[in-house]
Amino acid sequence: STMRERKTTDPLNLADPLHSSADVSEGKEKLRLKQEVGLISSVSLIAGTMIGSGIFMSPEWVLHHMGNPASSLLIWAACGLLAMFGALSYAELGTIIKESGGEYIYILRIFGSFPAFLFAYTSVILVRPAGLAAVCLSFAEYAIAPFYPGCSSPQVAVKCTAAACILILTIINCLNVRLATSVMNIFTAAKLLALLVIVVGGLVLLANGQTQSFQNGFQGTTAGIGAVGVAFYQGLWSYDGWNNLNYVTEELKKPEVTLPRALMIAIPLVTCLYLLVNVSYLAAMTPSELLSSGAVAVTWGDKVLGSWAWLISLSVALSTFGSSNGTFFSGGRVCYIAAREGHMPDILSMAHVRCLTPSPALLFTSAMSLIMIISGNFTSIVNFFSFMAWLFYGMTISGLLYLKIKKPELPRSYKVPIIIPIIVLMAAVYLVLAPIIDQPQIEILYIVLFIFSGIIFYFPLVHFKYHPRFLQRVTLHLQLLLEVAPTTRDAN
Repeated sequence: STMRERKTTDPLNLADPLHSSADVSEGKEKLRLKQEVGLISSVSLIAGTMIGSGIFMSPEWVLHHMGNPASSLLIWAACGLLAMFGALSYAELGTIIKESGGEYIYILRIFGSFPAFLFAYTSVILVRPAGLAAVCLSFAEYAIAPFYPGCSSPQVAVKCTAAACILILTIINCLNVRLATSVMNIFTAAKLLALLVIVVGGLVLLANGQTQSFQNGFQGTTAGIGAVGVAFYQGLWSYDGWNNLNYVTEELKKPEVTLPRALMIAIPLVTCLYLLVNVSYLAAMTPSELLSSGAVAVTWGDKVLGSWAWLISLSVALSTFGSSNGTFFSGGRVCYIAAREGHMPDILSMAHVRCLTPSPALLFTSAMSLIMIISGNFTSIVNFFSFMAWLFYGMTISGLLYLKIKKPELPRSYKVPIIIPIIVLMAAVYLVLAPIIDQPQIEILYIVLFIFSGIIFYFPLVHFKYHPRFLQRVTLHLQLLLEVAPTTRDAN
C-alpha cells in the first residue's frame, strides 16, 4: 500500500511503549539504519545545528527589543537555560520512547495519531523545508558577498547558490550517514574556532579597558510583555537545534547514555560561547553602533581584525553550511519516521539498499526546500517559526508531564526533576500567547489555518485508509528507480 497501516489504536501501548505500531515481524521489512552516531558526532549535531547564522545576526535584534546591553545578555542566558531545560526533558522522553522522530514520535505515542499527523504535516511540508531554505539563503548571501564588494548581491546569484548548497547536502546525506556526520564534525570545529576568535578578541578589548557599553547597563530596559517575548524569539532562533538529537535516536550508539551526555556537553558549551561573543560585540561597539549594524559579526571584524575581516564572512558561510547540514540530516528523519508510521506516502519510509540512508525522505525534503527558495515567499513563515515550534514543544513537554504523573512505572534510564518540564511548559505557553496578546497579527491566523488544513488529508488517507491504486503503481516504480526497500525499526 502507499500508506502504511498502523496495527494498533492505543496511543501508548503500555505493555510495550516502544513497539506500538507496525510490527517488524511482518516479513516485509528487512533493512534498518545503522547506529553510527557516537558521542562526538552527537555533540557536533547539536552544537553544529544550533550555531548557524543566528549568533552572527540576532544580537542587534535582541538588544533592540530589550533596550540595553545588560538585559539583552540576560535574555541570551535565559534562552540558553530554557534550551537546556527543554533538552533535558527531551532526554527523558528519549529514554522512555527509544525511537527516532523527535516531537512527532512522542506526540504519536502519548496523544495518538491525529495530533501527530498534524505535526508531521506541518513540519514536513512547511517548517523544516522553510528553515533549511532560510539557512541556505543566509549561507549564499555570505558565500558570494566577496564577489560583489560595495553592493548587494543579485538575488538570482543568491538563490542559485542556495539551491546548489541544498543539492550538495542532498548528495552527502544520501550517500552515507558517516559522511554526513563527518561533514558535521569538520564544520562544527571550524565554527567553534571562528567563535573563539571573536571571544579572544573581545577579552583583549576588555583587558584594554573598553567597557563603556556595560556602564549603566540596565538603563532603559524594555518591560513590555510582547517585546520580551519577541526578544526571546530572536534569541531562541539562535539556539534552535537543541532537540535535533531526538530525531535520530535509533541511529545513536547506546542512546540511553549518549543522548543525555551529548546534551549536557553541547548546550552549556554553546550558551557560554554565545554570552562571550555578545560581550565581545559590546566591547568592540557601542549599543548604537551595534543597533545600526546590518551584520554584527562583519562590523566586529572590520573594527577588530582590519584587513583580516574577510575571515568573519568566511566563518559565517562555513557556520551556516554546517548548520544547514544538521537541519537537513534531522529534518529528513521526521519525514522518514512519519512515513514509517503511515502518516506519509510509503515510499518515504524506505532506505537505499546499499547506502542504508533514508534517501526518498531526504529527496522530498530537498525538493520542498528548493520550491521555497525558487518562490521566495517564505519570509513570513520563517518569522513565525518560533510560534509554531513552541506550540509543539509545549504539547510534547505536557506529554512528558503526563507520563511522569500517570505512568511512573515506565522504564527509563534518565529522569529529569519534574520542576524542569513545568518551567519549560510555562515558557512555551508564554512564548505562544505573549506576541498574540500584545501584537496580534493576521499571519498567526494563517499559520493556525494551515496546521488544521491537515484534516483534509488525515481522514481519507490515514483514518479511512483510502489508497488509490495508481499510487501503488507509482510507489513500485519509484522503489525500483531509487533502489530502496522498506526498513525495520531499531528500538534498542
